[in-house]
Amino acid sequence: MYWRLSSFYFFYFAALGTLWPYWGPYLKTLGFSEVEIGELVAIIMVTKVVAPYLWGWIADRSGQRMRIVRLASFIATISFAGIFFGHGYTWMVLIMSVYSFFWNAALPQFEATTMTHLGERSQHYSSIRLWGSIGFIAAVASLGPIISTYGIGIIPWIFIGLLAAIWLASLWVPEKVAGHLSLGHEPIGSVLCQPAVIGLFIVCFLLQASHGPYYTFYSIYLQEHDYSFNTIGGLWALGVMAEVAVFLYMYRLLPRYGERTLMVASLLLTTLRWLMIAYGVTHPVVLVLAQLLHAASFGVYHAVAISLIHRYFIGRHQGRGQALYSGLSFGAGGACGSLLSGYLWVDLGADLTFVIAAFMSLVAVLIAWWLLPPVQPLEDRRICINRL
Repeated sequence: MYWRLSSFYFFYFAALGTLWPYWGPYLKTLGFSEVEIGELVAIIMVTKVVAPYLWGWIADRSGQRMRIVRLASFIATISFAGIFFGHGYTWMVLIMSVYSFFWNAALPQFEATTMTHLGERSQHYSSIRLWGSIGFIAAVASLGPIISTYGIGIIPWIFIGLLAAIWLASLWVPEKVAGHLSLGHEPIGSVLCQPAVIGLFIVCFLLQASHGPYYTFYSIYLQEHDYSFNTIGGLWALGVMAEVAVFLYMYRLLPRYGERTLMVASLLLTTLRWLMIAYGVTHPVVLVLAQLLHAASFGVYHAVAISLIHRYFIGRHQGRGQALYSGLSFGAGGACGSLLSGYLWVDLGADLTFVIAAFMSLVAVLIAWWLLPPVQPLEDRRICINRL
């Protein structure tokens, strides 16, 4: 089952590796302004606010989690094909809205499927999820030379091919892997009112909002400073390679240090990363070091967040827990970050936009320290038990 689950992550994040680094430059070649690019990217995030929770509610009630993943992946592939029939702003808004509504439904339910399959071995999630990072690396590393040869116009064709591969990979995972768990002992409203859960979602929102300039304009930012597509692709790949390295060791780091310590550390390093990009864009060494910090700003953060969601949302609340995490962080946070960065980029410039992103992640540090409980690391708990 390891390879069946891993293949879905591989193709899903290979698609993201096609979308995030190159979608902004592609839209720019179509004549869209920075504000319009920010709005079009924000649409993908906005649908993550509604779609994951709606589909999560259906999955939790029906117990047909993988069927929803397959249906959503298939419709996303078909609807994205509409991009080949027009490039007007209104048409692009429609295509992005429909395709992303279904595409954003797939990953949260697959995450819940993976965590259900792992059960008590949830610390091994990162060893499966790292194949998504490998897929992302494969995409960004190979697309630089491909774009240099065939032009940026090839991006939609590659992306739709990867969407089809996601759907095919979903057919390989049987429904029984997702399980059909009984309802948790608490109503979901009681879970959502816990200070730790509220704090977690605020932190996730702020962190993903701080990524808005990076996901929307990082490639354009590098282009404006005369970096080639090969270099841009290499920098994106380097960041995700660092993420893979962290995923390989998260099963050791989580039990040893605990979620709050790792979350605070990742947020502090994220703050440093955005400042390095803001003021070090003309220094390749600084950019390389900043990309290595992707290990913290996404790798450590995401593994910790998934672990906490799995802890707080039990039983048949898991689907909605994953959906809320996706919707409030990558959805609402990502949408606000992308939309805001489009306006800030025009009014304040690139440097100050990344500085504001750093401030967002710094605020998240304070909230994480205040609201997330200091869970005792597993190794410390073992010591206490042995002493008893």
